[in-house]
Amino acid sequence: MTEVGVLDAEVAPEPAPAPGPGRRSPWRRLLQDPQAIVTLVVLVAYVVLGLLADVIASHGPNEASLQAYNAPFGTDGHPLGADSSGRDILSRLLHSINTSLVSGLIGAGVALLVGVTFGLIGGYYGPRLRSGTEWVFALIQTFPGLLLLIVLMPITKGDYRFTMLIFGFLLAPGVYRITRNQVLGVKNELYVDAARVSGLTDRRILGRHILMAVRGPVIIAAAFMFGTAIAVQSGLAFLGVGNNQVPSFGAMISEGFKNLYSEPMQFVWPSLALGILTAALVLLGNSLRDALQGARRKPAKIAAPVVAPGAAVGSASPAGADDAGAVLVVEDLAIAYPTPSGELREVVDGVSLRLGPGETLGLVGESGSGKTQTAFATLGVLPPEAVVTRGSIRLEGREVLGLSERELRTLRGRSIAYVPQEPMSNLNPSFTVGAQLVEGVRASTDVSRAEARERVMALLTRVGIPDPERTFRSYPHQISGGMAQRVLIAGAVASRPKVLIADEPTTALDVTVQAEILDLLRDLQSELGMAVLLVTHNFGVVADICDRIAVMQEGRVVETGETTEIFTAPQHPYTRMLLGAILDEETVRTDGPAAVAVPLGTDA
Repeated sequence: MTEVGVLDAEVAPEPAPAPGPGRRSPWRRLLQDPQAIVTLVVLVAYVVLGLLADVIASHGPNEASLQAYNAPFGTDGHPLGADSSGRDILSRLLHSINTSLVSGLIGAGVALLVGVTFGLIGGYYGPRLRSGTEWVFALIQTFPGLLLLIVLMPITKGDYRFTMLIFGFLLAPGVYRITRNQVLGVKNELYVDAARVSGLTDRRILGRHILMAVRGPVIIAAAFMFGTAIAVQSGLAFLGVGNNQVPSFGAMISEGFKNLYSEPMQFVWPSLALGILTAALVLLGNSLRDALQGARRKPAKIAAPVVAPGAAVGSASPAGADDAGAVLVVEDLAIAYPTPSGELREVVDGVSLRLGPGETLGLVGESGSGKTQTAFATLGVLPPEAVVTRGSIRLEGREVLGLSERELRTLRGRSIAYVPQEPMSNLNPSFTVGAQLVEGVRASTDVSRAEARERVMALLTRVGIPDPERTFRSYPHQISGGMAQRVLIAGAVASRPKVLIADEPTTALDVTVQAEILDLLRDLQSELGMAVLLVTHNFGVVADICDRIAVMQEGRVVETGETTEIFTAPQHPYTRMLLGAILDEETVRTDGPAAVAVPLGTDA
């Protein structure tokens, strides 16, 4: 069989996307904000002055001279004067910058490392792990921070770096809660589920997809925590806690406060330097907030809450005679969800399906009949609260229910693939189309990045995209819905799966594009020998592409059979009702004020 990228089949090309507006980076917004530019210049100036402290100052920060006792501003050799110990104020200010910046880096860095790591874990995984992390960080937050730092001073031996290390852990609960709350909102996005179905590991999903989506509030918080760490270190030094040989704004302010009435400039210089530094950090945080929030697009509507695999209870059936010649067998599947009273309510009850190689089975029913839940159980992406009470799902003879996430990743994107509904919601808005497809190909196959890119370009050409290079470089918001659906189909078939689950693949598309997508699926199925499970409520789509039909009502399969048999002689009253809701081209509605003819294929 030839590669997908070079298969010769006629596909009606979709018009090339019109040039969309350029994607405005939040960092570009930041650099166009005058407040951000000023604060960045101030912060860079502080960093440069700190690095050049030994070059600029002609005296050491702790070098004392009796001749320089309380030297006034403008004294030769002491341009900003000297303190009551004869130490040069300019030298101590410059070295105090280094102390403050190191304090901010340590405090904010530890808080980010601990808070973000456990926030991602606590938000992404189940409630049991989340409860444990919640308890630990709630306990940390109960500690009296400043008092604890003072009490632990004998252990840290007055070293402000170890003190800031401890303070970073005290700051971590705030970062943890910000990250966890953001992750709880993002992990249900369809593009995260699409990444999971494509076979990506949890580590890659957390680091590449979820962290990138929640980074905005974390970056903003980091700017404020940096200033907080500097302020706390200065406050401790002002109280005389720590090593008095380390130059610090707090120690200088304390020394100047003692001579406030006789030598007020000794108090003014460090206060002014500390105030400008902390104000710059606060204003930079505000600018970051404005830039990141301004660049954020309106979140896509979530079609279904899809997260981690649900717990399977009960025993799975062994492979039986139904597996002979079948690539997918669903047997007596039942899925339940807990009610507020704690009881289990079944939403799928005894579903049995059989799908052979190269066959297309249409799973049909009204919304809420359990079609998508059945498909999600097959993929192993049920919500964590879902419970599989009984049944078996066998993919090429291998039991799927009860497999671990690691084992499921060996099947997703390889043996089984997924084409979701609402294509725009299943593409990560933070990355280009090409980057996402290449990542999926590399996750499901052992190829290099260059080989993956070449395969993706061939696939984009194969699925009828007229300008693959441009689409490869585009972000999801720069392509049309039909183009996005073609992109997802290309990603799904990249590893030549045995089974393709298509969940309402044409719902959000107009009639012309629907026909093109169905033709594309039909051609790819024929060329690759895939079995297709088509989840839909559109009988027009079923009549066009499906070999057999399974009709679902209230979680049960009420009728199965060949497509022609179901359309010509439906046996179950519910099937007859669904078919009766479809009007042919010669039928005119007479039950409403506006009588219109509706062709075959209109949704029931």
